[in-house]
Amino acid sequence: MKSAADVWEKVKSLMEGSMTAVSIETWFGDVEAVALEDTRLVLCVPTDFKRGIIRARFQAGVEAALKELFSFDVDVALLLPEERDAYARQAAAPAHAGGEGAERYTFERFVVGSTNRFAFTAAQKVAEEPGGAYNPLFIYGQSGLGKTHLLHAIANRVRQNSPGCRILYVQSEDFVNELIGSLRRGIDMQGFRDKYRQVDLFLMDDVQFIAGKDSSEEELFHTFNALYEQKKQIVFTSDRPPHEMLRLEQRLKTRFEQGLPADIQPPDYETRVALLKNKALERGISLPDPVLSYVAENITSNVRQIEGVVNKIMAFQELMGAQVDVETTIRAVRDILRAKENFLPSADTIIQEVARFYELDAAVLRGQSQNKEISTARNVAMYIIREMTQLSLAEIGQQFGGRHHSTVLNSINRVEKMMKEKPEQMEVIRDITNAVNSAY
Repeated sequence: MKSAADVWEKVKSLMEGSMTAVSIETWFGDVEAVALEDTRLVLCVPTDFKRGIIRARFQAGVEAALKELFSFDVDVALLLPEERDAYARQAAAPAHAGGEGAERYTFERFVVGSTNRFAFTAAQKVAEEPGGAYNPLFIYGQSGLGKTHLLHAIANRVRQNSPGCRILYVQSEDFVNELIGSLRRGIDMQGFRDKYRQVDLFLMDDVQFIAGKDSSEEELFHTFNALYEQKKQIVFTSDRPPHEMLRLEQRLKTRFEQGLPADIQPPDYETRVALLKNKALERGISLPDPVLSYVAENITSNVRQIEGVVNKIMAFQELMGAQVDVETTIRAVRDILRAKENFLPSADTIIQEVARFYELDAAVLRGQSQNKEISTARNVAMYIIREMTQLSLAEIGQQFGGRHHSTVLNSINRVEKMMKEKPEQMEVIRDITNAVNSAY
């Protein structure tokens, strides 16, 4: 799951086809991404005048870009600086978990099948007896299978049973960014620590992004200990089990493993059909059995894609007045159903993701610096471009200031050698590759 800042950068790049670079810089250059909620992107605009212009001229375009990115509707909220501060205070309030709309994620609306039943049952048990035997609960599985839904379902059930319970939900990247911001501004860290350590239920999404970030691992380690010693419930989600987090400190890995690990696998055929029926009914439409069968046979791994299919079918029906049949379904969701091999990410996208991972500027990555960290990141970028695109060695070299094809080959060989000698390097490649894939 990407951070709000990453999504905002992607949205601006998608709008380059309809706006000039000057216009984007003029109107969006000082617009800051504040938060990415389940169905809303929160932005901060410096002045009320600029907010009015963006609302009138550009908000529809921003929301269209978000829909292109996520395959479902995502609203945009525009806050002024003082409103952002109030939003931050509200988000930090311990009685609140998740963003606006999180209350719709309940156990009753979670479609249970053979591949997610164990995680679902464990989450229910934790919600009924927080701080009991299953602490921490560690839910892991691929993106889009319902891990975040279960986090919010736990929070909603606990809030229902214990209205005064202090609950905090956070995405790991937001935890990291908040910590970095506090350290850079020299803010008293006690406020940061109190926010996370004085709660009754702590929920962290996509904890794998903590791995390899020393300061964040240190803070999370002490946060975990403080909450665990007080018998407060802790729930993590991740795209992999703890033992596969090769860059994670052993002491944190041990704590993740001391509770209950629960995996979620891609839904089987029957569960996919049930998901389709459920999502369609939520939107007030009924899908014929042939349509259910066609989509369930073709969308096999991702719950979000199933939701995106239903949204597209519904939009197609509303706009075109077409009857929902298999032929209409194919036309409505053609780009979702395209085979993965038809997608080839651009070198630019890969370079941007590598730069983001190493916290570097993409221009520096393309440049001539021989700094060790920059050289390593550049080698990784060349390796991934070679693996994920059809560019030749010479064409890859052109992406990095016209480097010779032999230089590119040497860089690729270095990464392959590093992967053999250091298993954690394979995890780095995996993380960056996943980030590139998620952009499509």
